[in-house]
Amino acid sequence: MNFPNKVDVKEVGPRDGLQNEQTLISTEDKVSLIHQLSDSGLKYIEVGSFVNPKWIPALADTLEVAKKMKRHDDITYSALVPNQKGLEGAIEAGIDEISVFMSASETHNKKNINKSIEETFPVLKAVIEEGRNAGKTTRGYISTVFGCPYEKNVAVENVIRVAENLFEMGVDELSLGDTIGVANPSQVQTVLNVLLDRFPRERLAMHFHDTRGTAMANIVASLDMGVTTFDGSIGGLGGCPYAPGASGNLATEDLLYMLQGMDIQTGINQEKLLLAAQFIEKKIGRPLPSHNLQAATAKSC
Repeated sequence: MNFPNKVDVKEVGPRDGLQNEQTLISTEDKVSLIHQLSDSGLKYIEVGSFVNPKWIPALADTLEVAKKMKRHDDITYSALVPNQKGLEGAIEAGIDEISVFMSASETHNKKNINKSIEETFPVLKAVIEEGRNAGKTTRGYISTVFGCPYEKNVAVENVIRVAENLFEMGVDELSLGDTIGVANPSQVQTVLNVLLDRFPRERLAMHFHDTRGTAMANIVASLDMGVTTFDGSIGGLGGCPYAPGASGNLATEDLLYMLQGMDIQTGINQEKLLLAAQFIEKKIGRPLPSHNLQAATAKSC
C-alpha cells in the first residue's frame, strides 16, 4: 500500500459534533474547547453553524462563540453557512472559511435543506460568490456519498453531478461524507477511482462516520488512493439530525493515533487532543465513543 508522509486533519467537533447533542453546551465551554483544540496543533477548526437556530438550537450561539474565542493566525476557523442570512452572520463573526452543504441523494437533501438538489444549487452559488467577494474561501460538504438513510444506495453519478456543480461555483475543497457510516474500503476505493479521474485529489477530503466500526479501515483505503485530507471530531462526537441511525464521526484522537503509528505526520499533539476530549466528555455528561479516550480513562483508573 502507498501512504503519504503527511496529512491534514480538519476538526469538525465544535460544529458537526455538537449539533446533534441533547445536552446544550454553554458558550464559555464551547470557547474553552476551541481554545484547547487550537493549542493542540490543529490548523483547521469548524467552530459552529449559522443555520437558523430553530433547526439546530445547539449551535444558536455561534456568533457569540466566534466573537469570544481567541484566534491563532495560523489556524483556519470555519463555520457552516446555508444561505445569505447565514453568510451575513459568518462575515460579522470574522469566519475565515465558509462551509456549504448538500446531499448526493434527493430525499436526504429535501429532509436536510427542505429543497431539491436542483433548487439548492442557485442558493449555494450566491453564497459562494458573495463569500468570495468578502475574501472568504469555501469548503463544500456532500452528504450521503456512500449511502442514504432513505434511498439506500446512491449512484456515483449523483455524486459527480453535485461535485461538478460545486467546483464550477468555486468551492476550494470538497469533503465527501459517509453520513450514516455504511461505507466499506472496497466501496470507498471504487468511488474514489471514479472521482479522482475527474477532480484533483488535493481538493478532496474524506468525512467518515463510525456507525458500523469501518471508519478507520475506510481512512486506510483513502490513504492508499492518495487522499491526504480527513475530517475528525473530538471524542467521536457527532451524528446527523436528518439521518436516522447516524452515530458519531470518527474520533480525531483515534485517527491521530493510527496516523502516528504509521509514521504519517500531522503536526498535532495527541496528549493535548486527549485532554480536550476529556474536557468535552465531562461537559456532555456521558461516555464518548472515542477508543483512545476510553483507553486513557481506563489507564487512569
